[in-house]
Amino acid sequence: MQKSFYPKLEDIHTEWVLVDANDQTLGRVASKIAHYLLGKHKPSFTPGVAVGDYVVVVNAGHISVTGNKLEDKMYNHHTGFPGGIKTVSLAQQLEKHPDRVIRSAVWGMLPHNKVGRELIKRLKVYAGPDHPHAAQQPKVV
Repeated sequence: MQKSFYPKLEDIHTEWVLVDANDQTLGRVASKIAHYLLGKHKPSFTPGVAVGDYVVVVNAGHISVTGNKLEDKMYNHHTGFPGGIKTVSLAQQLEKHPDRVIRSAVWGMLPHNKVGRELIKRLKVYAGPDHPHAAQQPKVV
């Protein structure tokens, strides 16, 4: 009987991947990013183990959406004070904090547990075309 493969720490090899979000649909690019963060593109993929890669996203401010999502899609957060719920539309969020739009979409596609919180830290999102991760030599996807 053959035993199941469970990756050890020395078996996990992470790489850096660069994703250009310029004129790409939000959901499609977010699912591609989540795919790389989870490590589903690797033969050593194991659910519940962080075997994925680091992902650098550039041009997050130039993401596109279909339909009326710019006006209809809302992002909520709470200040922590009574009655402190704040609501911002997708258009306003793209204007002020375009990195939060992609981070929120990718977080919804990751597991909401300890592994997911570890994986979301591997996501680096930048509004423009420049990023400070040139030393890691990310592969363009």
